[in-house]
Amino acid sequence: MSRFPAFAVAIVSLSIGAGSRPAMAAEQTWSGAISDSMCGASHAAMSANGAKVTDRDCTVACVSYQTPDSPKFVFVSQGKVYPISNQRFGGLARYAGQPITLTGEINDGTITVSKITAAPKTP
Repeated sequence: MSRFPAFAVAIVSLSIGAGSRPAMAAEQTWSGAISDSMCGASHAAMSANGAKVTDRDCTVACVSYQTPDSPKFVFVSQGKVYPISNQRFGGLARYAGQPITLTGEINDGTITVSKITAAPKTP
C-alpha cells in the first residue's frame, strides 16, 4: 500500500509538468530582408567614403568572418531586427539584402526560419 501514494504523486507531477510547458509558436509569414547583426536595418556605414557596396554584399561579407563572435544573419521587417536561430538554413546567404517573404516561428523575439522566397515583384 505504501507504493500507491508515491505512484500517484509521480503521475500528478508529470501531468502538472506537461501542462506548464510553453506552447509551440505557430508559423507566421513576414515581408522584409535578410541582413547581418552588425549592420541591422541599415548598411549605410559600408557605403561611406564613396564605396558602392550592395546590401547583399555587405551582409555576406559580414557573416563570413570565421570567429565565434562574428555577425550573424538577422531578419529585418518594418525596421525591427530579429535574430535568426537556425543560422545554417539554406537560402539565408542567397536571399541576403533583397526583399523576401519569410515563414517561421518566433519565440522570445528570435525567429526559426522554415521557408524563404523572393518577394513578389511589384509592377
